[in-house]
Amino acid sequence: MLDERSLVDGCKKKDRAAQRKLYELFAGKLFAVSQRYTKNRDDAEDVLQDSFVKAFQHIDSFRFECPLEAWLKRIVINTALKHIRKNKPWQNQTDVEEVAYALPQAEDSLAGLHYQQLLRLVQELPTGCQTVFNLYAIEGYTHPEIADLLDISEGTSKSQYSRARVLLQQKIQNELRFRNESV
Repeated sequence: MLDERSLVDGCKKKDRAAQRKLYELFAGKLFAVSQRYTKNRDDAEDVLQDSFVKAFQHIDSFRFECPLEAWLKRIVINTALKHIRKNKPWQNQTDVEEVAYALPQAEDSLAGLHYQQLLRLVQELPTGCQTVFNLYAIEGYTHPEIADLLDISEGTSKSQYSRARVLLQQKIQNELRFRNESV
């Protein structure tokens, strides 16, 4: 197996075998990232493909200042955000200061829910909520960073995250309730 430097060097030379190897090495993990930001498999595949096209076009800018996987993941996230931005799903959203409801304090157990089930529940969230939830809870961005990335206010980011948590908790409760009734 080629090391990452050899792989990147091969991609810089437009070597198809190196490009294929890079794709095979990272596509699975990056597809999972793409799925978190999209509503269905087709959109996730489109984001992934667009991301690899961008990665190969800009491979000359990769300087090994971070792990290759982190660089590729950032491209996938940015590509997914670009796709989402086209629809502006958080337009006309209320800032968190104006939200009248409070988040439930009880934490539900996720025992028994598999990754694919959780992914489906996250994908069912409204796009704005899904995007902010992923950026904040999964990727570790702060609300000011999210606001900057998405060109929204910090309050809107907080509101979308708050709403995502409430909706996700409801979905998890319903999923667990349905499962218990089925047993």
